Amino acid sequence: MRLLVSVRSAVEVSAAVAGGADVVDAKEPSRGPLGPVSPATLRAIAGRLPPGVPLSVALGDPTDAGSVAAAIAAVDGLDPRPREAYVKLGLAGARDRTGAEELVARAVAAAGGAALRPGVIVVAYADHAAAGALPRDVVSRLAAEGGARGVLLDTCLKDGRDLFSHVDRAELREWVLVAKRAGLLVAVAGSLTGDGFHGLAGLPVDVVGVRGAACLGGRAGQVVEGKVRSVKLALEGVRQVSVASV
Repeated sequence: MRLLVSVRSAVEVSAAVAGGADVVDAKEPSRGPLGPVSPATLRAIAGRLPPGVPLSVALGDPTDAGSVAAAIAAVDGLDPRPREAYVKLGLAGARDRTGAEELVARAVAAAGGAALRPGVIVVAYADHAAAGALPRDVVSRLAAEGGARGVLLDTCLKDGRDLFSHVDRAELREWVLVAKRAGLLVAVAGSLTGDGFHGLAGLPVDVVGVRGAACLGGRAGQVVEGKVRSVKLALEGVRQVSVASV
């Protein structure tokens, strides 16, 4: 269970890494749940990130294949890294399931041709009805059938409610297990803090993503080392409980 910390600037990279982030994600929270940073900011974040730390890049919720290509073009300008890299693709902008399939196919093709060769992580929203997005089970199937590297379950509306406000633990466990059986890397996020972290105990989740829990002042604030370290310790406790329960 690795910790992903979303940063909005190169300044936040050092705090995320020093606090124990296993993956650093470039995301602009003021632009939505998957808000992409500017190309210049992305280059600055990648330049500050140690070579051994994986990079993740939020692409937003594109509406068409051309938008996907344009989003990955910014990533294509980054130098290859010795560790894996990822791009997170939301499907809330797709007009229907066929449109979503096209977005996934375009992202996988574009990522495969990029110098960085990032794995595509398709994003499902636990509050999909409010977001006008596809249900999480449909998204995980599209990710597997489309050749994506993995799937992330997040919340779209950042209104203070966490992931478990929209999906209970039994439902989440079943979704995770189905996605794992399909060969997908599985990540979860969505305003998770103390109780939410404990709810992940025993679930075979690969990555847990945070922004607000790592910031002073919430998701619109700034990532600080101490906050990241606290989250890291909380997840370590979750891992120990999971091992003890096996």
